[in-house]
Amino acid sequence: MTQRQPHQERSLVLLKTDAVQRSLVGEIIKRFELKGLKIAALKMVMPTEQQLLDHYNKDDEWYTRKGEGIVEDLKAQGRDIKKEPIEYGKDIIRTVVRYMTESPVVAIVFEGVGAVATVTRTVGSTEPATADVGTIRGDYTIDSFSHATYEDRAVKNLIHQSESVEEAEREIKLWFDENEIHDYVTAQERIMYEAIKQNKGV
Repeated sequence: MTQRQPHQERSLVLLKTDAVQRSLVGEIIKRFELKGLKIAALKMVMPTEQQLLDHYNKDDEWYTRKGEGIVEDLKAQGRDIKKEPIEYGKDIIRTVVRYMTESPVVAIVFEGVGAVATVTRTVGSTEPATADVGTIRGDYTIDSFSHATYEDRAVKNLIHQSESVEEAEREIKLWFDENEIHDYVTAQERIMYEAIKQNKGV
């Protein structure tokens, strides 16, 4: 495919280890398909530590900002502050790597109009405890940042999704070779995007 059309925007979704271990894979995929998104690629993979570090790709500003939030949580819990905020921030990724290597994950490329925004709305906010009812995280889990911090683990929120079109393009390359991403037209696309296909020759 040399140039994707507006209805061919892509987003990466990773169904994390808790989604796999709780047998929610089919249910979650169904939610995206019912929205009108198409699966362009799908596989089960055991992530490596380096793959996950490349995937999350965080800088010191992010580590510090997140670490400051953890420090506030620890203070609210009456616990001792034992290190600098940046180290608490780095602990987030360390715990995520540990969490994401407990079992295989399912990597998926979804495609459709506004795929990144559509996936984000369908998934819900990062913290399940505050995610809206009707979103995947809001409906299928109740974990919270503070509880995860208390137990020194990653928040178990079922899914990773790309936050922007640019991020999706970068992330997809980490999880899929180009020949693993399929270009085909579904019956649903023929109905939903008929005008686009007539005009663009798809």
